[in-house]
Amino acid sequence: MTSRRGFLAGLLATGLAPRATWADAGAPAFLSAAALADGGYALCGIGRAGDQLFQIRLPARGHAAAAHPDRPEAIAFARRPGTFAVVIDCATGMPMATLNAPAGRHFYGHGVFSQDGRWLFTTENDYAAGQGRVGIWDAMNSYVRAGDIASGGIGPHDIKRLPGTDILVVANGGIDTHPDTGRTPLNIVTMRPNLSYIEDGQVIETAEQPQQWHRNSIRHLAVSARGQVAFGMQWQGKGEAPPLVGLHARGSTPRIMTAPDAEWRQMQGYIGSIAFAPDDGAVIVTSPRGNMVLGFDADTLGWAASLPVMDVCGAAPSGAGVLVSSGTGALAMVVDGRLVPVGRMDLRWDNHLVAL
Repeated sequence: MTSRRGFLAGLLATGLAPRATWADAGAPAFLSAAALADGGYALCGIGRAGDQLFQIRLPARGHAAAAHPDRPEAIAFARRPGTFAVVIDCATGMPMATLNAPAGRHFYGHGVFSQDGRWLFTTENDYAAGQGRVGIWDAMNSYVRAGDIASGGIGPHDIKRLPGTDILVVANGGIDTHPDTGRTPLNIVTMRPNLSYIEDGQVIETAEQPQQWHRNSIRHLAVSARGQVAFGMQWQGKGEAPPLVGLHARGSTPRIMTAPDAEWRQMQGYIGSIAFAPDDGAVIVTSPRGNMVLGFDADTLGWAASLPVMDVCGAAPSGAGVLVSSGTGALAMVVDGRLVPVGRMDLRWDNHLVAL
């Protein structure tokens, strides 16, 4: 792979190579950041069989990635509250650009491309104003900064695009932070998490939970082929956490998944990742704190399965199930309420798996 990349890099430099696609990077099915055995960090490409197709060094710990819809380009985001993201040519393994958050801003570790791949959208914190913003970067012009828009709330974390559209949905976690105090929440008493939908730069709809759950921070999203949004939460209150998973469709109120109290207790108030199964019939969530995967029926909203996995966090749809990743280096498939081991590598997978 190294020599092939070097050859391809030479062709690109001379302008003789055809336009690269994800096939030139080995046709990965997933991207994930990882911590390496030597103490370094990398962005990895993973095949459908769970094999590692490439490993590209990162300057610091990564969180999530955004994959260009056509070109083999990935944006590796630093862990919140990071101020940089690296644009990587996954076919050559070479960095293409570095995104630096504007003064007074930091990234939240997530981003998404427009439908045509022209624009990259990033979740950001304007910590001086205590407001969430969505940064806009020109992917056709060396990823230069093109502007920003309101996220519709405070603490925007995850961001997705509704299928077949350029409507964005943002998980505004509701938590105000400042680099001077790291990840410490500054507004627990007044936080108001929401889902915000953005079209043509304007917030066109927001959805909130009941007031008694205002400390249930909405953090991670999955979107079904029908445009339903599943959201996973992280409890910022005291005492036992309320339910941590919900579904939303535009024009309606959020619906909350149900599970026995013991299952919610096991998750320790923390959902790390969320994914729809490929047929959209199930929602799978992970908790690295609870060392547990939970499955829910997307139609009835009822709890369907509990599967113990040590330090599990990443989750993404794959084939007939959902692939999950662990800080132990393990990969496993959740299929019909069962856990099927896929493999293990000498690294620690970070928070998220990104499906291509």
